[in-house]
Amino acid sequence: MFKKSLVLALGATVISGPVFAADLTNAYEAPSYNEPMTEQSSGWTGGYVGLHAGSASERSNPFSGDKEFTGGIQGGYNMETNGVVVGGEVEFSHLGDVEVNVPNGNLQERYRLAGKAKVGMPLGNTLIYGTGGVTMTSIRDSAGVEGPDGWKPGWQLGAGVEHKFNQQISGKVEYNYTRTGDVRSFDTVNDTVAESNVKDHTIKAGVNYHF
Repeated sequence: MFKKSLVLALGATVISGPVFAADLTNAYEAPSYNEPMTEQSSGWTGGYVGLHAGSASERSNPFSGDKEFTGGIQGGYNMETNGVVVGGEVEFSHLGDVEVNVPNGNLQERYRLAGKAKVGMPLGNTLIYGTGGVTMTSIRDSAGVEGPDGWKPGWQLGAGVEHKFNQQISGKVEYNYTRTGDVRSFDTVNDTVAESNVKDHTIKAGVNYHF
């Protein structure tokens, strides 16, 4: 009788062992894996082309009476990283023959080619940025004064605000200060030669198409 009871007990233990192990296996849940959070981009990375128009003047006051209409095209590329937008832009403008002061008269600035670097802070669909670079400006003769032949190098600083209306279209407003150094002028009346630094201020609005 005792042997029979021992056999039954051993049999029950053998049978219940796998069932208990299966219960433990089913009760264990592997820890869930959460992917690391990635930084959200504001969508400023990529190339673009656009148009701009505004006013140019030797005076800093945008409402001065001697300003001229300016317009042109631009293209560039932006890259957003760590919450900062950096990029480069090439711009070509017609300056409307804005007059700049030189000894004994004025000269006229007609065309400008600018290569600029850009650094900005994105605030959602709005970008606040600063810009700076080099320029080449075509200068023309004026009454009684002859200017240099060809294009003269200079530098440019500026700031602006750009807003994206959708993924492809954005609008911007930008201010630029440009200085062109060592401009030689010839006074045809008094037969004198002088060198001077000329400057101008431009305020423009533009629209860009983003790729």
